[in-house]
Amino acid sequence: MNDNLKADLYDGRELETPCLVINSKLVDANIAAMAEKVKPFGVKLRPHAKTHKLPEMAARQLAAGAIGITVAKISEAEVMAGSGIRDIFVAYPIIAKSKIERAARLSLSGIRLIIGVDSLEGAERISEVAVREGAELEVRLELDTGLKRTGAAIGTAVQLAKQITELAGIKLSGIFTYRGTMVAGASTLDVRAAGLEEGRLMADAAAELRNAGIAIQDVSVGSSPTSVAAAEVEGVTEVRPGTYIYQDRMQTVFGITTLEECAGAVHVTVVSRPSPNLIIVDGGSKTFATDVQPGHAPLNLKGFGHVIGDADAVLERMNEEHGMIHVLPESPYKVGDIIRIIPNHICSTVNLHNFVYIKEETGVLRKTSVAARGMLE
Repeated sequence: MNDNLKADLYDGRELETPCLVINSKLVDANIAAMAEKVKPFGVKLRPHAKTHKLPEMAARQLAAGAIGITVAKISEAEVMAGSGIRDIFVAYPIIAKSKIERAARLSLSGIRLIIGVDSLEGAERISEVAVREGAELEVRLELDTGLKRTGAAIGTAVQLAKQITELAGIKLSGIFTYRGTMVAGASTLDVRAAGLEEGRLMADAAAELRNAGIAIQDVSVGSSPTSVAAAEVEGVTEVRPGTYIYQDRMQTVFGITTLEECAGAVHVTVVSRPSPNLIIVDGGSKTFATDVQPGHAPLNLKGFGHVIGDADAVLERMNEEHGMIHVLPESPYKVGDIIRIIPNHICSTVNLHNFVYIKEETGVLRKTSVAARGMLE
């Protein structure tokens, strides 16, 4: 535990906490590992930038073989395009005409921009703006494969796709889905089975569309847990993992990584020890994401993160500014100690931080603004 309590330095000073530190060497290793895993299947890799929200990290992914990136918001696309990223998929239905106008401007500037659509109403809005702006907007039809989020029902895909292709200013180039880790409609830890089922559902949907005379080039699927298995399915052309670049505690439970391969850790300081089995740290719900709650199947996580170097410690409760960690009475924690915690979910944790510290192989820490942080529109 002693190594865990040593503080990192930035500009020769102890880091002010709470803060998020990203290990650059592990980032590069994670990027390379995913590229190597999907390469044998001949699918395209289009990572989701929701995890890092940094053009720098997107550039690393592209350099390692990714063909483009994925985002969820047009504002995120603008940030990435502004830093030189030229192939961007907004995997979300864009409905507001003002946002479609922004998409048209990006497309007309020379960016390959793809946007999601899952309804005729949404497609008609895209068509109206595209025609007015003199643009042709590339779209992918989102299908619901069981998560019951956005996405048209698979049974309506052929009819809806035909209606979309009849609209001016739109080019329907593919289909996509996000399913998470599900088999037969239920959450699972069997990520291989989940990925294969997701891939087959979408490959079958693409075959139906093609049989109906609709030219579908891209079949885009996958998350960090399911991408490798989904890539095996004939007919899948693209996978969109996101979390893999940093990894997190969730992914370790899924069995796709180890705690040692997690590149991101939140640094917090012990500010109080009110009793032998309780320490209070300066990171709460404004520091750690709470969307992945402990104690829920199938992950059944214990606490809100893994305390590095102390398997017995549990981050069991949080208020906005306080984290309450249950520890063994004999543990040596004292006020002022620095603790590192791997969050349950790194993606939404990153979005809580205005900047991160990137730890280079030399040990130097580089403070970097999270460029696409808080881009909600």
